[in-house]
Amino acid sequence: MTIALDQPLVETKPASGHAGIRRWLWLVAALVFVMVVVGGATRLTGSGLSITEWKPITGALPPLSTESWAAEFEKYRASPQYQLLNSGMSLGEFQFIYWWEWGHRQLGRFIGFVFLAGFLVVALRRLLPWRRTLTLFGMGLLLGLQGAIGWIMVASGLEPGMVAVAPVKLTLHLTFAGLFFASVVAFAVSLTPPRRIEQARARGAAWALLALTFVQIALGGLVAGSKAGLTFNTWPLMDGALVPPSSTLFAQSPFWENFVDNVALVQFNHRLGAYLLLALALWHVVALRRAAPGSGGAKRATAIAGMTLAQGLLGIVTLLLAVPIWAGLAHQALAFMVLAMTVVHVTRSSLLLPLGEKVPAGG
Repeated sequence: MTIALDQPLVETKPASGHAGIRRWLWLVAALVFVMVVVGGATRLTGSGLSITEWKPITGALPPLSTESWAAEFEKYRASPQYQLLNSGMSLGEFQFIYWWEWGHRQLGRFIGFVFLAGFLVVALRRLLPWRRTLTLFGMGLLLGLQGAIGWIMVASGLEPGMVAVAPVKLTLHLTFAGLFFASVVAFAVSLTPPRRIEQARARGAAWALLALTFVQIALGGLVAGSKAGLTFNTWPLMDGALVPPSSTLFAQSPFWENFVDNVALVQFNHRLGAYLLLALALWHVVALRRAAPGSGGAKRATAIAGMTLAQGLLGIVTLLLAVPIWAGLAHQALAFMVLAMTVVHVTRSSLLLPLGEKVPAGG
């Protein structure tokens, strides 16, 4: 990829319009970030299957009496997770996991309400061009779909013989959360024109970073869903080697199931994804700092490289400690921080002038 030499920067005035819309979108993004962390805690505490029904409206109310708590507990006692894993659990222990799942769902409802309220204001007051308003509508549909995927995920864990949700469906739930989060961040950034207009550089590498970040988050979802982080708790060796034998990586049949159900291959793929992402981030920052030292793109690339390195080190600690809750949550949270920074980088790169195009007179 060819990177152009630095071009003169032209100062522009920051846009003051759409400030309210930007604040609304950043609030939604912050809520989604909290939702991801709460979702991680719900998974790590084994709470995700404590509520066995999906009632989008009436389910907002928790049990309010001794009788309703007993009825809710009885529903859970009929689930495979209780019978196979948590038999003998007390009502107090059930209430602990129930509140985690209830809080997770309640936060999802609140995010939906905040997004819908903001969208109605934008649409009814015609604060944005219709194409952009339509984009927001599509983002709302994505948010609604994410809620439905969440229930499909939970339902997979209520099937006979299951004690946890299906790894693929957990990964789908996490990936769609990332997609919605990324769309909100990108929309908010796009409403904030940069103070300086630069020539675009290495835009393809920025997009590659974003794509690989999504892939790595999805691979992390498979690791979480299959509990692959509880095995092979050594680094850099895995099963005594940098590359485990094929008999370990492809022990299951049919062949494709190894990529989602074989904890050895699932963890190995996540390790490879981390190495590739870090290598690309480091190459990107070196290339931009050489071509355009001090530019906004170089600064963003430096931040992404630093965050990716920190995320890799945190991942190693999480693995070596066999995924304590604090490390698992920090690892998941930092992953979405890397995603946010990468989205900002890509969006800013897309707002820059193509190479060779002249800045309009007056900025």
